[in-house]
Amino acid sequence: MVVRVPEGGELMARLFVIALLLAVAPGDELGNFVEIPAGPFTMGADRAHDPLAYDNERWSPAQAEGTVDLPAFFIARHEVTVAEFTTFAQAGKWAIDSRAIAGPPDHPVAFVSWTDALAYCRWLEAALKASATTPPRLAQALRDGWHVTLPTEAEWEKAARGSDRRRYPWGGEPRRDRANFANSGTTAVGRECPECVHGLSDMAGNVWEWTRSPLQPYPYDASDDRSNLDADALWVMRGGGFSDNPQTIRTTTRGAAEPGARRAFIGFRVVISPK
Repeated sequence: MVVRVPEGGELMARLFVIALLLAVAPGDELGNFVEIPAGPFTMGADRAHDPLAYDNERWSPAQAEGTVDLPAFFIARHEVTVAEFTTFAQAGKWAIDSRAIAGPPDHPVAFVSWTDALAYCRWLEAALKASATTPPRLAQALRDGWHVTLPTEAEWEKAARGSDRRRYPWGGEPRRDRANFANSGTTAVGRECPECVHGLSDMAGNVWEWTRSPLQPYPYDASDDRSNLDADALWVMRGGGFSDNPQTIRTTTRGAAEPGARRAFIGFRVVISPK
């Protein structure tokens, strides 16, 4: 379905979603985003380091883990919500699954395809560029050619794992007070995680999160994420979902789906990245 709004509704929609994105502590210079600093981190895992690791997490036959050096980027504190995605839908320029906007407004949006998520990113980028209230550092990044997009799987793993090889964003053991897993449905976004390396919420559980990386065997190669983004391939998802077990919600778990998949357990969060 395509949701239509009256004339002028798209402007109101953009203002509304910007207000949601900036709804954090007064004076926060990044609004609802967090900066992930530039530098290297350890990516991947194998059973010698983590007995729960799946085979596709191993870096190479000869190497258990790899080191990836990333430039700085900004990542949203929480997954895109039903309310935020509804505002995008009301702009009336993209066909969505009606189930995507049927859930509670403060829950993560689901039933969104990879292409739906990229369309939302393009719309949000235009909204942030057009707004006078976009935080100055974000506005400058966009003027410098950065883009609102989906994270690469390397960006996602660094944001979730930090530089100390965490099994879960908060540490070494699963915690129900830090993630929604082994459950029957989504919960509201914004679950606090003071132990998480960057304070992000729901990097484990709730919904799987699309990335802009095609599923390929490791070692990870950043150049593969900047070409053929419209190709028909499987696209990496990270974080696990509400129904998954502790093994599946680890920071190194790699899932994937076809780009047109719209499922109750798949959502996304956005980054502002110098892709």
